[in-house]
Amino acid sequence: MWFAPQRISVEGSVIMGWFEQVVEWVRSSIGITFVPKLGLIDLLDILFVAFLVYQILVWFRMTRAWTLFKGVVFLLIIAMATSMLQMSMSSWLLQNTMVYGVLAVVIIFQPEIRRALEKLGHGGLFSILASEENGGQVTRETVSEIATAMEQMAAVKTGALIVVEQEVKLGEYEETGIPVDAVVTSQLLINIFEHNTPLHDGAVLIRNNRITSATCYLPLSANMNISKAMGTRHRAALGLSEVSDAKIFVVSEETGSMSMAQGGKITRDIDREFIMSQFQYKDEKEKKSQVIRNKLRQYTRKGGKTDA
Repeated sequence: MWFAPQRISVEGSVIMGWFEQVVEWVRSSIGITFVPKLGLIDLLDILFVAFLVYQILVWFRMTRAWTLFKGVVFLLIIAMATSMLQMSMSSWLLQNTMVYGVLAVVIIFQPEIRRALEKLGHGGLFSILASEENGGQVTRETVSEIATAMEQMAAVKTGALIVVEQEVKLGEYEETGIPVDAVVTSQLLINIFEHNTPLHDGAVLIRNNRITSATCYLPLSANMNISKAMGTRHRAALGLSEVSDAKIFVVSEETGSMSMAQGGKITRDIDREFIMSQFQYKDEKEKKSQVIRNKLRQYTRKGGKTDA
C-alpha cells in the first residue's frame, strides 16, 4: 500500500491536465480570449456556489419570504435599469434606498432566518433544504373528501378549520401542529375535529393530497370590519388568507354554516358545488396534457395533416 498516495497524485495530475485541455479547447473554439484560465478547483468553487445559491432559493420558495424576496429582486432589477438608462433622479432614489435595504431584508426575514439557523443546528444543512412537490395541485377525489367531511360536520355543528396549501408554502404554521402525514379522507377529517378529541383544536393542513399536520395555530386577522357573528375560526382563516394564497375552509360550531377564506376575503354559506369549483385538479390537467400530446403525435405521424 506504500504506492497508493503516489498513484492518487498521478491520477489527480492527469485529471487536472485533461480538464485544462478541455477548457483551452472551448476557449479557442468560441474565440474568446479574455476569459481567465479555469482550473479544477475553480470549477468546483463555481459549482459549490451555484449549488448553495440554488438551495437557498429552494429554501426561500418553501416559506412566505418567497413573495417578499421576489419584490426585492424586482427592485434590484429596476435599480440596474435606471442606472443603465442614466435616469439620475430614479437611480439616486433607489441607490439610497438600497443602502438600508440589507438591514430591512434582515428585519423582514428575521423569523425565517432564525428558523433556518435553528434547523441547521439540529439537523445539518440538508434538513432545511429538502424541497417539496409544487403546491396548489390537488385531485378531485381529495376535494370531494373535504366537501363530504364539511357537509357531515356542518349537519351536526362540529367546528372545523381546514387549510389547503397552494403556491405559498406554510411550513412555519405546519411546525406549530402535530405531524400526521395521512391520505385525505372524510372519515379521518371528521375524527380529527370530533369534540373532546386530542386533535380537534386548531387547523388541519393539507399539502399534495395528504394531511401533513393537525392542531396548527394560524394568525388571527386584525381587520376590525369583520362581522361579530364570525368567531375565532373565521378570524384565523381570514388571517392566514391575508398572508398566503391558501384556501381555508371553516365549519361554524355555532351555526353549522360553511365558509371559505382566500385573498383576505371570506365567502360564507358555501355548498359542495362551490367547494368543488375552487380548484384546478391535478389529475384533470394531466389528462388534458395527455390528450394534447396524443393529438400532436397523430399530427406528426400524418405529416402535418389533421382530421376534419
